[in-house]
Amino acid sequence: MSDTLVVNEIYLSLQGESTFVGLPCIFVRLTACNLRCSYCDTAYAFTEGKKMLVADARAEVKRLAAPFSNSQLSTLNSQLPLIELTGGEPLLQPNSLPLMKQLCDDGFTVLVETSGALDISQVDPRVRRIMDLKCPGSGEVERNRWENIPHLKPTDEIKFVIGTVEDYEWARQQIAQHKLDTICPLLMSWVHPLRPEQQDKSLKRVPAGQTPISRQALVERIIKDALPVRFQVQMHKVIWPPEQRGV
Repeated sequence: MSDTLVVNEIYLSLQGESTFVGLPCIFVRLTACNLRCSYCDTAYAFTEGKKMLVADARAEVKRLAAPFSNSQLSTLNSQLPLIELTGGEPLLQPNSLPLMKQLCDDGFTVLVETSGALDISQVDPRVRRIMDLKCPGSGEVERNRWENIPHLKPTDEIKFVIGTVEDYEWARQQIAQHKLDTICPLLMSWVHPLRPEQQDKSLKRVPAGQTPISRQALVERIIKDALPVRFQVQMHKVIWPPEQRGV
């Protein structure tokens, strides 16, 4: 097997989501995705990217992390910045697995953002897996790999991206049916409307008949239903223009 990855971008920013929100994070965005969610804001990563040796990707991460080497900052007894593999869908590329293992060996707290449509069981157990469960409004609800749930650990996180009332009710049902709140932290993220330049023709459409839900209405439903989830906004879209890359 070749020791290369197709990389869209590697950059240092702040973690905009998850329970690690607000912390310095180096993102390794890998090219390609097997889904076309209606709300996808990184369609440019479907095809854009260049081949890079795993060793070179690791070296670039270390270069960006170097200014933190003398810092006393830490989180959960691990050094900062965090490292996140994202996409696209990082698990489509088999060499994402050795890269994550090597970064864990380097002492980093490593996160992976994955759609939940691929097997997560081969990911190094030290990696914190942030796994989507795709709601109906994504257009990809049939792609959820339910076999992943038994592999989740307390250090992992499940994310529901909510754009419609139907998404919320579906997510609420899954939480109860699978007792997801007893497994790991649960995230609910409101669908941030796409800018015209972010809309890709290949994306699925929200199924007909669904009712859009506002950010406020979503929060009010979470509170009313006493749902055991963490509501999140995409912090990077509050700080920078929503369409800006490399943040």
